[in-house]
Amino acid sequence: MADIQSLRPLAAVAVPAVAIAFIYASNRRPNVREAATLLAAASTFVLVASMVPRTLAGDAYVTTLGAFVPLGGDVVEFTLRADALGMLFGLLASLLWVVTSFYSIGYMRGLDEHAQTRYFAAFAASVSSAVGVAFASNLLVLFVFYELLTVATYPLVTHDETAEARAAGRKYLAYTFGGGVAVLTGTVLVYVLAGNVSFAAGGIEGLAGADPTLGRAAFALLALGFGVKAALMPVHSWLPDAMVAPTPVSGLLHAVAVVKSGVFGIARVVLDVFGPETVSNLGVGVPLAAVAAFTLLMASVIALRQDNLKRRLAYSTVSQLSYIVLGLGIGASLGGDAARYALVGGLLHIPAHAFMKLTLFFCAGIIHVETHTDDISEMAGIGKRMPLTMVAFGVAAAGMAGIPLVAGFVSKFYLLIGTASGGEVAFTVALLVSGVLNIAYFWPVVYQAFFEDETPDGHDRKPLVEYPLGGRTDVAADGSGGRGAGDDHASGDGVQARGPQRPADPESEYAVDRNPSDHTDQGGELGDGAEEMVENDADHEHDAHHHHEGGAPAGGWERRGWLGQESTWFMLGPILTAAVGSIAIGVVPGRAVFLRIVEEVVRAATAATAVATTGVVF
Repeated sequence: MADIQSLRPLAAVAVPAVAIAFIYASNRRPNVREAATLLAAASTFVLVASMVPRTLAGDAYVTTLGAFVPLGGDVVEFTLRADALGMLFGLLASLLWVVTSFYSIGYMRGLDEHAQTRYFAAFAASVSSAVGVAFASNLLVLFVFYELLTVATYPLVTHDETAEARAAGRKYLAYTFGGGVAVLTGTVLVYVLAGNVSFAAGGIEGLAGADPTLGRAAFALLALGFGVKAALMPVHSWLPDAMVAPTPVSGLLHAVAVVKSGVFGIARVVLDVFGPETVSNLGVGVPLAAVAAFTLLMASVIALRQDNLKRRLAYSTVSQLSYIVLGLGIGASLGGDAARYALVGGLLHIPAHAFMKLTLFFCAGIIHVETHTDDISEMAGIGKRMPLTMVAFGVAAAGMAGIPLVAGFVSKFYLLIGTASGGEVAFTVALLVSGVLNIAYFWPVVYQAFFEDETPDGHDRKPLVEYPLGGRTDVAADGSGGRGAGDDHASGDGVQARGPQRPADPESEYAVDRNPSDHTDQGGELGDGAEEMVENDADHEHDAHHHHEGGAPAGGWERRGWLGQESTWFMLGPILTAAVGSIAIGVVPGRAVFLRIVEEVVRAATAATAVATTGVVF
């Protein structure tokens, strides 16, 4: 176990920051701008991934930049340190930046969004800050990058420049800067108590013998400050309001970078500032888990009442983040294998939730781009129009509910075993109830997409299976022949089979079918960029905002094939990639690098009081 002096942690933070200049320099050349984004994303991921093998062995890469804050005879250094816990967050953020960069190109061009250069530049700044959060070596450096992340993401939250977006941005700043003040206050108190703010596996040594009352106060301040971005109740309401941002922002920043910086900060506090033993001695782990349990249940109940898909996903995020915090709080309060199971479950839910929620947000975004539909009540039968998208949505939703063979099952199984074997039955019950609520608010979306048929007046919807599952096709659940809007013809055996659906009426209100943007061309190319976007801008904007307000067009959804006809592969590719990642963690968790990193984190954090996590994995 050694510290390796290297510039790689600094380079991983610097590459996205340097990319900002290239993105702005190519303002008038969209293809060059987006190529710079993709190159920076890939380079950052390669840099971070190159440090994984040694961190799995217990080593850490360190870049020391000299004195940061001199405090009398002591000095707080500005040091970046890529250890196992930092690698968990850094690898996740850098990997999913690559995926989201491709998706952003399809999304932003598909909607002919304004200020695309500012958008990509702010995205790069956000990832740079997130990697800085991951590799911060002490509380003060973490605080600096934590605040920079707030500044960098503000332009993304307010991207639409509407009154609603600006109000959401103001609320976002008020909450997150307020959380930053709490983090800074807690950091000062930790220094007063221990004379040190540098992270150490198992906790800072001086805190173990500090005054318990002040120790609890420091823990509460840090948990509150990081809990703002972790969306713990009652400081969660900024997150649903921030869904006014473009969907790629909601996906990466509000399912990965921003909210995960909050739960990552809590993980640092529990594991590397106070340490599990001190958290247990102070008695602060169970109250933290209780707040998380309350949040995951209440947010699930609120999600049931949301008709807007992105807001339902936002409250789902509030709930799912609390699984992580619950695992950290309970894991630090228990001992033996129960503690390790809970900690592994909580930490593994960081990447598991990221892949699943990214898939869900990407699906919401592609539905918006292609059909201008945002409300669940208007999505009956949309599986015909977007079959791949809705299958991916169903897979990710199943994982969020803890269904086997998807990532969410593995992390939640660990949490259930940890809480049950540790005697914390109340938390076990909370986890199980939350799983039922997850099914309750995700299943209607999948059910409507594939098993409800839209009707012109929006009423009398009946379950309908429109694909041959044996016997006749197009048979409605009530026994009547379910003849759709398309042309039917008699097959050779006399059975009525559905023929190709008639194209959408060119005079209908369906904006995307009336004037498809260049990204829906089935030739597979996005177009040359600026000139094509300028040509289509006026008609596309008029149609999107004035002709179609969402929901199925007159005559029903157009049927699309399963080979990508529903959209551009710039958007479908990232959706399927994120969905496959969700399945990979669920099917072969023992081979997933994220689980191996989590095992090393837990081993290091519990080494002072327990043996290594042999036998914890499947």
